[in-house]
Amino acid sequence: MTALDLSGTYPAMTTPFDGDGRIDHDQLAADARRLEPHVDGLVPVGSTGESATLGHDEHVDVVETVVDAVDVPVIAGSGSNNTREALNLSQRAAAAGADALLLISPYYNRPEPDGMLEHYRTVADGVDLPQIVYNVPGRTGRNVEAETVAKLAGHRNVAGYKAASGDLGRVSEVVERTRDEEFAVLAGDDGLTLPVLSVGGVGTISVAANVEPARTAAMVNAALTGDYERAREVHHRLGPLFRALFAESNPIPVKEAMAIRDYGPARLRPPLSRAAEKTVERLRTVLTALDEADDDVEIEA
Repeated sequence: MTALDLSGTYPAMTTPFDGDGRIDHDQLAADARRLEPHVDGLVPVGSTGESATLGHDEHVDVVETVVDAVDVPVIAGSGSNNTREALNLSQRAAAAGADALLLISPYYNRPEPDGMLEHYRTVADGVDLPQIVYNVPGRTGRNVEAETVAKLAGHRNVAGYKAASGDLGRVSEVVERTRDEEFAVLAGDDGLTLPVLSVGGVGTISVAANVEPARTAAMVNAALTGDYERAREVHHRLGPLFRALFAESNPIPVKEAMAIRDYGPARLRPPLSRAAEKTVERLRTVLTALDEADDDVEIEA
């Protein structure tokens, strides 16, 4: 496996659709190019990319489009609740040019720790790319235990952990138990990015970075260089956006926010529906405040 520096800011990309519900690859490539100058890599076909409603061929097509559009590392979502399916998607993402993989833990099945461990080891044994364990129990119904992560951290292809449980204590324990490995802990909740960095995380896979890539990167970079005063200032500047983006199920609000910024229409695949008007108005207010902000911190990544 080629080593990959996973520190920094990685937008969890949305997947744009045209009026007929098909993937809009031109808009997808434009989104990737818009984000590229500000960030350290891109993460297509994760939860924010509506991976649950994409077919397997569509998964691969999205990865190929993003890989072809940019020169930064591409971390492809390739997880599944079916181990064989996760392995196949991971192999196909690797063939499409992905630099690393993001693997959501098996959902719905609710595996026990031994099953969870075997699931990740099977994919890690079968695909020679850096892989990130993605813990988001609010969607999957099961936590990936810190002990399981610690065991996986010794595998040469398991390179990191995306923390989206909302439990800072759990994140801290994962950092403690993997400090002796070459292992990256990444924030997966925008509002907790700065706290995660403070306990030893090295970056973020961020929803907010789709809308505010430069400010998100400025916060992360400041924390990574020890400038927590600056990092806190940017964190609090972005706080209203972090909260507004999760007023409804992700990625409903972020697609509305991108539409407000003229980054394409806010089309979603069923069963997701458009945001309520009160959410849209809240986003407009928050984004207007950011557009008018006279930051006294440097926001360029």
